[in-house]
Amino acid sequence: MAKLRIKKGDTVKVIAGDDKGKQGRVLSVNKETLRAFVEGINMATKHTKPTAKNTKGGIIHQEASVHISNLMFVDAQGNTTKVGRRIDEATNKLVRYSKKSGETIKAIK
Repeated sequence: MAKLRIKKGDTVKVIAGDDKGKQGRVLSVNKETLRAFVEGINMATKHTKPTAKNTKGGIIHQEASVHISNLMFVDAQGNTTKVGRRIDEATNKLVRYSKKSGETIKAIK
């Protein structure tokens, strides 16, 4: 299995499909299917029956998954860029970095 360049919490831009050009934050990533859920992207309509929690039921709009290949990472300056990995000299740990600007990507927790 290949190492994914996109992680939960990253800001990404859609480069193909109906939502091409839109940006959003990654909510979750599925490594097995290589798909990600992005906030506000690829919205699907779901019809729900009334339950104890949701007494009305009705139509719910929620995100559907998008293939990783259709997403591109957006760095802190707002530019789309490829993501690389290198060993940080100060901490001697593997970090992600923006290939355009060379800056390390801060992990969002």
